[in-house]
Amino acid sequence: MSLAPLAPPAVSATMRARGRVGFAFARRFVLFWALGLAWTIPAFWSITFLYAVAVWNTVLLAAWALDLWRLPRPAQIVAHRRWMTPLCIGGPAQVELQIRNLGATAIECSLLDEVPTEFRAEAPVAHTSVNAGDEVNAAYDVLPRERGDLEVKDLYLKYRTHLQLAERWAVAGLKQTVRVYPNFERAKGNTIYLTRSRRIELEKRLLRRRGQGREFESLREYQPGDEFRDICWTATARRGKLVTKVHQIERSQPVWIVLDSGRLMRIRSGGFSKLDYCVDAALSLAGLAMHSGDRVGLLAYGRRVNQRIAVGTGATQLRDFVEQLAVVRAEAAEANHMRAASSLLTMQKRRALIVWLTDLAETAMTPEVIEAASQTLSRHLLLFIVMGDAELGEAAAARARNVEQMYHSAAAQELVYRRELLLGKLRERGALALEVAPGRLSPTLLNHYLSVKERNLL
Repeated sequence: MSLAPLAPPAVSATMRARGRVGFAFARRFVLFWALGLAWTIPAFWSITFLYAVAVWNTVLLAAWALDLWRLPRPAQIVAHRRWMTPLCIGGPAQVELQIRNLGATAIECSLLDEVPTEFRAEAPVAHTSVNAGDEVNAAYDVLPRERGDLEVKDLYLKYRTHLQLAERWAVAGLKQTVRVYPNFERAKGNTIYLTRSRRIELEKRLLRRRGQGREFESLREYQPGDEFRDICWTATARRGKLVTKVHQIERSQPVWIVLDSGRLMRIRSGGFSKLDYCVDAALSLAGLAMHSGDRVGLLAYGRRVNQRIAVGTGATQLRDFVEQLAVVRAEAAEANHMRAASSLLTMQKRRALIVWLTDLAETAMTPEVIEAASQTLSRHLLLFIVMGDAELGEAAAARARNVEQMYHSAAAQELVYRRELLLGKLRERGALALEVAPGRLSPTLLNHYLSVKERNLL
């Protein structure tokens, strides 16, 4: 099955008149009209000059009407918008606009494309000219700063002939919803770097180790000490002697990525939210895990489970990950961690690696996410990662120079200590728990995943 391209589809539309009238006086007409007013000054001495002003204005209006009549009608102009590359958060992309003139007169036009402010601060404007029966392209760059589905609206056009006496206003209905994906380049770079450094070593250690795991490897004669449950009775019946199954380490293990999209993940650092960093890290991990032969699933939740993908592998599974991660949005309310844990335990019965990406609320009580994550430890291996706060660490390490700074530093140190204490409780129960700065999340997560594979913790 072929996958559709990630770049938004091209759209096209025929122009239509904008506004009730759809035409106006151009700048050069206004200039000539102002020059004609200069004849009114000598008219104070001779009324003859007033007749000259009237003749001038009559000729000017006639020239304007002729110029307007020569302009192509809006229905004779076709506009296209084409996206040259997929849209990724933090990644530049180019948009191409095409204007086709089906009229009999060349035009000079100004284009304004109405894109959301998440793409660029100011609407892109382009100036070009199009010969009769010809087409011309204009391009501009965008830099998306938000993931998800965003609406791009209409294309506006002002055009005139080379005389520039009259102009028409037109609009093309190019409204479309485009999707901004996680940053592919960051995910691809992290995956390639870590795969090259550790892939060969892991395969040599794990591929041919027998007697562990539950993946079938071969058959051999029964030996004292073999478990009776491993006896293959069909092979025993054929051969007339006991035959036992030999197993090896499972190379296809389930990995679940759990994303907290509650209010704490809306905090921004380095121009992006904590959730943005988690989404990029999740995409990097999904790509590496599938490349390593594991089956990966996704659960993103806020007040309820918003995105859910059952464990799987292959190009279609990775495409589903990309599509679902693109629309993960942080909510204003606190996430329901217990509901997420219950849903995860219902979907995944067999032992799996649970990668939980979240943040901790600064409360006197044990955060709910700690209790929810603890419920998975009886059945699964938990890699629990908390998003760190660089400002909090700097405040805790800062040297106080006055009483106010001393109290500020002491409060920061208490928060840091409390977070480490909570993570320590998870480690005592068998979890792999750590706090990571947002900028270091992807490489740290991938390194710990590879460490789990190397140590055969599953």
